[in-house]
Amino acid sequence: MEIICSLLSLYLFVLMARAILSWFPVSHDSPVKKIRDAIDVVTEPVLSPLRNVIPPLQFGSGMGLDMSFMVVVFGIIIFQSALCS
Repeated sequence: MEIICSLLSLYLFVLMARAILSWFPVSHDSPVKKIRDAIDVVTEPVLSPLRNVIPPLQFGSGMGLDMSFMVVVFGIIIFQSALCS
């Protein structure tokens, strides 16, 4: 059980890193690009199916808030509180 709790915490950390890195432009030759690509490979299989079901909230023209990200984060937090306490 402890391993699952640790993996969920690690996945939350990776999701937060993805959110923070998405705020900054990264050039194609930057070492940060490789980190960002690795994070995308780990998180996209979970986020992508939810994005197909949950549309982003639109703010003005072209600005959207990815609700699937928040659903996954809150889901993990709820699951952790039930499983790991």
